[in-house]
Amino acid sequence: MKRRTLMLGGLALTTPLFAGSPAGAAPAAGPTTASGSAGGPLTNLAHLDFLRQAVAPPAQDGHTTYRLAESPEVGMLWTYAEPGPDGDLRRVGGGAYDAATDTWGQGAYNADDVSRAAVVYLRHWAQTGATGSRDASRELLRGLTYLQTTTGPHAGNVVLWAQPDGTLNPSAEPVELPDPSDSGPSYWLARTVWALGEGYAAWRAADAGFAGFLRERLDLAVGALERQVLSRYGTFQTVDGERTPAWLIADGADATAEAVLGLAAYVRSGGPAAARRALRRFAEGIAALAGGDARHWPFGAVRPWALSRSMWHGWGSQMPAALAAAGRALGDRRLLDPAVADSATFTPWLLTSGGPDNGRIPTPVDRSQIAYGVDSRLQSLLAVADATGREGFDQLAGVVAAWYFGANAAGVPAYDPATGRTIDGISGDGNVNRNSGAESTIHGLLSMLALDARPQVAAAARQGRIVERVGTRVVEAEQGIRDGGAAVVTPASSWTGESSISGGSLVRMPAGSTVRWELPPSAQPELVLPVVDLTPGASAVTRWAGVAGDGRELPLGQVRHGRAGAQGTSPAPGVLLPVTPSGPGELPAGATALVATAAGDGAVVDAVMLEPLLSRLVVAGDGHATAVLRSAARTPRTATVTLPGAGRAVVEAYDSAGVRRSRAVVSGAAVPAVVLPGGFTVVRR
Repeated sequence: MKRRTLMLGGLALTTPLFAGSPAGAAPAAGPTTASGSAGGPLTNLAHLDFLRQAVAPPAQDGHTTYRLAESPEVGMLWTYAEPGPDGDLRRVGGGAYDAATDTWGQGAYNADDVSRAAVVYLRHWAQTGATGSRDASRELLRGLTYLQTTTGPHAGNVVLWAQPDGTLNPSAEPVELPDPSDSGPSYWLARTVWALGEGYAAWRAADAGFAGFLRERLDLAVGALERQVLSRYGTFQTVDGERTPAWLIADGADATAEAVLGLAAYVRSGGPAAARRALRRFAEGIAALAGGDARHWPFGAVRPWALSRSMWHGWGSQMPAALAAAGRALGDRRLLDPAVADSATFTPWLLTSGGPDNGRIPTPVDRSQIAYGVDSRLQSLLAVADATGREGFDQLAGVVAAWYFGANAAGVPAYDPATGRTIDGISGDGNVNRNSGAESTIHGLLSMLALDARPQVAAAARQGRIVERVGTRVVEAEQGIRDGGAAVVTPASSWTGESSISGGSLVRMPAGSTVRWELPPSAQPELVLPVVDLTPGASAVTRWAGVAGDGRELPLGQVRHGRAGAQGTSPAPGVLLPVTPSGPGELPAGATALVATAAGDGAVVDAVMLEPLLSRLVVAGDGHATAVLRSAARTPRTATVTLPGAGRAVVEAYDSAGVRRSRAVVSGAAVPAVVLPGGFTVVRR
């Protein structure tokens, strides 16, 4: 149940965020399906069914739902599942548990998870016709709309938490923002729009009365967004000199993207002009956060947060999926362009440099990975593949989804088809959190539904072993040899408000000082990206050079540390960014050192990202192997890839728009592969 305030607070995202004392084991609801047999579907709803709970909430002003008098129980969903003393998973809520009152500091159920669980059952119903999923979606949508406030100044907004008996807890402990939780636009309002949009599309032919109710509540939510967020449409804020849209939900392209998924479904199903207008305007705001290319941060990504130029995170990164859905619903292919760049340029870089981490801010300071992040990347690739017809994105999707089957830092399956459980996360060093809470379960199942609908992608995902990864190297500034007054500075907190200091320390370089990093020689050239603090008006310039094996110094270019604009609404002065030097910028193969020399005043260096001109990820398993190669070079380059297995290999090269430019079938263990500038190549055996 990720929200940016949680991550920015520095909480460990590989454990339940607010685990408390167990509320006691709860009985499982009857499963809507039992899957996972060999050769059968991957989707198994048994564990999600176990998390469901029927609740008869007490009367509460401003809150009701469809036919509540006739059916007083509504569907809810427990937030977490943790092992009890006997080892069996028990359902628990968030925050501290009070046994005397049977309440939690936050609550037992939350709108974020209820909404997304409804999407799982809606999609399963559409995909399989299962009546159990149809009924589960109906009850969860009734529960979700009960959480929506219907009267007063905050009508249309949503209360986030409810206690085990259905009592609402609008001001949770720890505090969530907005507080009370229905007092403004929020992630949970965005996810409510997602569920209601897909709910209306699914139910309009099955039950006109219920669909009409969902439409009323969706229009109420859209009205809240109109007055609270879209009233700022067309206005921009300044963030460290960059103009960013001021009309995103919670200033997030991530939150807004999930609302767009629901709005796109609503518009395709005949939603009114207000929904179409909101869809277009939100999509424009998301697209405005796209930037960079294969050699410049953020490497073609759509950034998730309008208030930071430095941040990307895996969880909630469905911005490309939302743009693809909006483009199709509105008939506007221009919205696809940033989605394509994110999929064809950024995602191959992400895969080869470590995968969908929880925090690249801008260096990978939080390498933990969760199903929410993996599913967000998977859904985005598949949506862009559907919108463009470019099969290379399906191939990348199969490699992303291999995370669930063991292609991760722990080398273990993250999803169990026999139980429907998805683990709560894997840390960068391979530690596994074997809890299985609602969010991980939901996004694991959304991924499995997508794989069941695409057998070829599912087959590729079964390659659950990482054979090789050659990607980004991060060198900390404080690890260098300092001279001329260069000094390590360690702030009280590594979190700046918009970025995170790599390794917790920086190096401040006065004029004339140097820092030299001794490097293990690389087998190929690397693009040098110093991560520096850019400060408006700073006169500092750092000049960068590589040292060849014979001791020759090779100029790489310079970085101007004053190249930042006004702080504006940015939470912190200055901006911590990877900057591509103005010169050649490429450390040659075999180089043994890197040197930075400062001129002027105010140079601050955090780290250096070294990007191979050709990075790669190789996964294998189930009798197959796949390599993804990504290029940061200016010209086509050829690499030789060794894949496990026997038989011929298929080599397909794609350009920076994901268009296939060549295809070859090659025999032999060593496979030559051409990689186009800014593009990617997929080699399959």
